[in-house]
Amino acid sequence: MDFAPSRSASAGAASTKIVVAGGFGVGKTTLVGTVSEILPLRTEALVTKESVGVDDLTNTPNKSSTTVAMDFGRITLGDDLVLYLFGTPGQRRFWFMWDDLVRGAIGAVILVDTDRLDEAFAAVDYFEAKGLPFIVAVNEFDGARRYPLEEVRDALALPPHTPVMAIDARERESAKAALIRVTEYALEQLVGGQRQPSMGAS
Repeated sequence: MDFAPSRSASAGAASTKIVVAGGFGVGKTTLVGTVSEILPLRTEALVTKESVGVDDLTNTPNKSSTTVAMDFGRITLGDDLVLYLFGTPGQRRFWFMWDDLVRGAIGAVILVDTDRLDEAFAAVDYFEAKGLPFIVAVNEFDGARRYPLEEVRDALALPPHTPVMAIDARERESAKAALIRVTEYALEQLVGGQRQPSMGAS
């Protein structure tokens, strides 16, 4: 998989792809919509009685719609980097789309809800298996229990180098900070990977 950002000749800025992933109702659509400088593309359907027994709505009783394909948005960081954002569907029956959505991405933001932390394991396992750099962003919902980030790291069995941060997906600067961090981390991993062969040879 090619992690190198592409460059738009017309805009003179590098562009790259970031995936926003996580379980059902953790705030992926909100994050993409909060930071996008264009009208975000959303592929949502109403949550109807057909979802009963298929989607677990216990912890999201007020959720009236759900992403069935992807969310898409764009944000420019500074004058030289454009991020294209792809939000994944959260329900398991749509996870077959993830392989297409992550193709060409340099990194991923895994959004988690501390009240449903177990739903993050599948996303963590997926990106670890893909070898795609990711960060974990704890979305601080109103009324949600707060835990030290190191406890979240331990609960998800994350290695020490994986960034874990708290954000509010509804706040632009907070959500933007997660995108900046995953971009930095992906580039750190890319540079580190390039250096490994020469270090081994010496």
